[in-house]
Parts: sequence; structure tokens; C-alpha cells
Amino acid sequence: MKAFPLVLSSPSGGGKTTIAKALVAARDDVGYSISATTRPPRKGEADGKDYFFLSRAEFDRRTAAGDFVEWAEYSGHRYGTLREQVQAVLGSGRHVVLDIEIQGARAMRAAFPESVLVFVVPPSAEELWRRLGGREGDRAPTLLKRLHRAEEELREAGRYDYVVINADRTEAVAEVAAILDAESRRPDRNPDLQADLLQLGRDIVALEARLTRTQAEG
Repeated sequence: MKAFPLVLSSPSGGGKTTIAKALVAARDDVGYSISATTRPPRKGEADGKDYFFLSRAEFDRRTAAGDFVEWAEYSGHRYGTLREQVQAVLGSGRHVVLDIEIQGARAMRAAFPESVLVFVVPPSAEELWRRLGGREGDRAPTLLKRLHRAEEELREAGRYDYVVINADRTEAVAEVAAILDAESRRPDRNPDLQADLLQLGRDIVALEARLTRTQAEG
């Protein structure tokens, strides 16, 4: 079976990162692509585990060298997917899971056409508001920006291979896992299966020939 990238996108608060981490924790055939960022580590984060923490100069150098499959800037900090990270997980025979935004998903499909794209959505606008910590006051401008961005991102959901409604975390993880299993069984991802099908066809032809000879002799 040929391993492939599984790309999860969602509006902020949609749950893509939670689903990605749950899949990696539950399955031996899945690995996670650690992103690089120019933002400083938060309390409890470790370099090479949560992110690769790079200086802006190093990030720019690696961008110019073509080391990133995709990158974007948020709140003054850059985030990107290192090509070597994706290839390392695929090279180990595991599917690589990435939780990235829409522009990054497009770049992944261009670089790795075998990628499977899944868009995760909340069950309602009210639930999204709740997950974003919805309340009025001094946070309202930030929340308004996130909601506006969510509206824009939802317009792209139809371009993805699958859409998963994340009303319940356990059910959403199970649904994405089912997508992963179904995609893993596609004939074009299984050279051994294709060989078996060809052999089965040859065996059927041989059986037909044997039965024809038996009828002719009888």
C-alpha cells in the first residue's frame, strides 16, 4: 500500500488539530508532519516536538532554498510545512497527517497529487462562536475577524475531497479514520492488489480454456 498525505483544514475552532492528534495517537500507520514557525515557543512547547522554532532569517533562507511545501503568515509570525518532514513520514510507510489552511492544502495537492483533502466544519455558527470563546467586550474585534475568515474559508469546502461535520469529537475522528481506511484500499494505491487482480484474471482465462477443452473432448 502506498502511503499518502491526509490534509485537514477547517476554520479556527473547527477541530482539525484535535482530530489530527487523535489519529496519530490511535494509529500506527499515521505520522504527523511537524510544522516550522518563527513565533517563540509557548510554555511547555519543545523544539522538534511541537514545532521547529526558526528565526525569521532562517525561515527566509529555507523558503528561498525551496524547503517548504507551503507557508503562510499569521499575526506577524510565519508557519510552514517542511518538505523533508512530509517525505520522512511517507518514506517510513505511514500516511502523513497535516492540519493546514486552504492555501497550504492547495500547495500540498500540487506537490503531492495523491493527497486526500478533508474539510472539517463545526455543526453550527453558534457552536463555532462558543469554541472561539465567544463573548462580547474587548475580544469582539478579534472574534469578528475569525468569523469573517471562517465565512471565506467555508466557500472553499466544496473543492475538498470530503467534508466532515465535527459535532462530536469521537464521531468526527472515527469518520476521518474511515476516510483514511477507504482511501487506503483504492487499487491505484495497492500495487500488490493490482498484481493479484491480474493473476486472478489469468487464472480465470486458464479455467475457461480447460473447461472448453473438456467440453470439446466430451
